[in-house]
Amino acid sequence: MSCQTNNATAPSPAVAPGRERIDPRRVVEWLVNRHGPVATDPRLAQVAPGFDAPFFQAGLAGYSDAAMRIVARRHGCPFCVTEALLDRTLLAGGRGFTKADLGELHDNIPGGPEDHPLAGQIMGSHPLEMAAGALKMAEQGIRGDRAYRAIAYDHDPELWADVIESHLRNPGGEQVRVEDDARSGVGRGVDPGDIDGVSSGGGVDGEGSWPGLAAGDGPAAAGAGASFQVIDVNLACPVKKIKNKARGGHWLTDPAGAIRILEAVRDAVPSHIPCSVKLRRAYDDTPEMADHFERIFDAAYRIGYCWATVHARTVEQKYIGPSRWTFLRDLVARHPDRIVFGSGDVWDVNDIFAMIGYTGVQAVSVARGCIGNPWIFRQARDMIAGRPPRPPTMAQQRVALEEHFRLSLAVTRKFKKAEEQSSKMMRKFAIRFAAHHPRSQAVRDRMIAVRNAAEWLGVLDEHYPAEDAASSGR
Repeated sequence: MSCQTNNATAPSPAVAPGRERIDPRRVVEWLVNRHGPVATDPRLAQVAPGFDAPFFQAGLAGYSDAAMRIVARRHGCPFCVTEALLDRTLLAGGRGFTKADLGELHDNIPGGPEDHPLAGQIMGSHPLEMAAGALKMAEQGIRGDRAYRAIAYDHDPELWADVIESHLRNPGGEQVRVEDDARSGVGRGVDPGDIDGVSSGGGVDGEGSWPGLAAGDGPAAAGAGASFQVIDVNLACPVKKIKNKARGGHWLTDPAGAIRILEAVRDAVPSHIPCSVKLRRAYDDTPEMADHFERIFDAAYRIGYCWATVHARTVEQKYIGPSRWTFLRDLVARHPDRIVFGSGDVWDVNDIFAMIGYTGVQAVSVARGCIGNPWIFRQARDMIAGRPPRPPTMAQQRVALEEHFRLSLAVTRKFKKAEEQSSKMMRKFAIRFAAHHPRSQAVRDRMIAVRNAAEWLGVLDEHYPAEDAASSGR
């Protein structure tokens, strides 16, 4: 299951009347004059140190693993978001975040010192589970799996019964043994303070409040350095409901429920870790849904969320048809003091600065436009520095491809058939990487057929010159 889909419109412009009058170079000049050499609102770096450019890599299900993120960072991306992690799967257990309902997520933990600042994105259907799952992400699971399940399910026997009925499973498919959790007290009214070091009195009640587990208390602080810099709540993804329960963008039809989730997550996550929210402009284009967006958007800032990333399509649109930059422009104009990020129809470097110039957002989320194209971030940095953006040379393309595959191998090294897994993963990038090559169709055909490292090297040797690659720069 994925927040991305193959049923998507090919790259096309957003709805933005008058955009043709915006010169991206003039937008860059304005940003530099206003914010100095980094051309970035200083509030971003205050929230996430290192966020020093007005763009970032979005969370892309099935794509934005640690390998893709690090390649993007090496080409100038200042901030990244993981793909969405499903709360219930996080709570099922396993080591770290090995697997989740939305895809292979073993790499959706901070990928070493280079993979910062990083936002961990979470999605789900119940305030209790979202709060406990977000806390587990923030703490990197140091309390133990049963403890986080106790936080979620000890206060709601009906929710625990639903979990049992739905066969809560560990990463890899192994079912959580109900008797084990029964012995630990989960679902039977036990004090979570008796389980694996959870602070006594902690937990979320059915309305999403967090009465006892103080933000920043307990073991959370110890794991802060290795954790996410931001926890991002996904209320945007157009995934299907589970058993008629809302998640992702479906929460835009239920503002009261969405606000309970936002409150629960913000109360649960330690205070030193900021929270943000991802939204779509509405569920559909009816006035009722527009009002729902406004209620959720306003509540997020009132609760203490640092920013909202707003995708300018509706949930009903999924990825079909144009986004509406007009909506983002009007939203920012009505809320000039809030940090708002924009998303939708950003396909090249000029789109980054055109969106900023047209809408006034503080940063741009680059999603499908950066798949197989990490150079979009370097081109944006070049424009900020006063240099013209240049397409990647053949040697630079080879360096990026070698780098990406090597990092992908590092991500999958603990798994059986790691080389084959990485090869399959890279096929998804092949179409976009090949687009930069003058013989794109031939290169694409070769890339999507590879099965191991030797075959990847064969494609590079055949289609990309090795000379000067090491010294070509990025």
